[in-house]
Amino acid sequence: MLIKFPLAVLLALLPFICFVSLATTEQQNSNPLPLPEFSAQYTVLHKSDPVGTATRTLTYQANGTINYHYQTYIEWLIFSQKRSETSILTIKNNQVIPQHYTFTREGTGRDKHYEWHYNAAKNQAKDIGRKREYTLDFSNNLQDKLSYHLQHRLNLIADDKHKNYHYAVISTSGVVKDYAYQYDGEEELVLPFGLVKSIRFKREVKSKERITYAWFAPELDYLLVKLYQIKAGNEQFEAQLSTLTIAAGKTSN
Repeated sequence: MLIKFPLAVLLALLPFICFVSLATTEQQNSNPLPLPEFSAQYTVLHKSDPVGTATRTLTYQANGTINYHYQTYIEWLIFSQKRSETSILTIKNNQVIPQHYTFTREGTGRDKHYEWHYNAAKNQAKDIGRKREYTLDFSNNLQDKLSYHLQHRLNLIADDKHKNYHYAVISTSGVVKDYAYQYDGEEELVLPFGLVKSIRFKREVKSKERITYAWFAPELDYLLVKLYQIKAGNEQFEAQLSTLTIAAGKTSN
């Protein structure tokens, strides 16, 4: 049933309506999204030869969570493999709070699948596949194996002093490990995407003789634009940004 208010009543309510509208707008502006939705595509190379593609995306869900996704597909000689990682998370006070993590690997070699659920408020983590539960300390900004990438980007945006960073990351075995990023200088890159100024970080895992270099572009809100990995002195792979699509239909290439 449609209710009709006298004009005098509507005029009396107008200041209150305007106040509510203004308050809502100010509240939205005071809580801006930390990053716009985006989709970044990469060319994967092995010894300078293209062997695959990679995609990194961030999307906001209707329930208020964020879907952060990374996927690679590589085909080289008789080797082929597809990897997919997804982290469902929230961001509060510039801190990433993981809620759900999945990892799938298919192709050459043994297929793998991991799924974890996290409850940071209760310091709980559950390995869905193995049906195991862990009590962990989330007060130190504990991350999953993908969400720490996003936390690192947010840290770079908030602090441009280019220092070293450490992240507590829960592995797929339930062990918490220290992931360290060491600042390694600045570099101007020529990528399929174009000419990009970047800062470089180094991550070394001595037990596995693996070194990973990661480049981030300040002009792109510190998006990862290049990745290069060496193991036991041998090049493993390289990923270079090729195209980038940002929310609201803005596309760069």
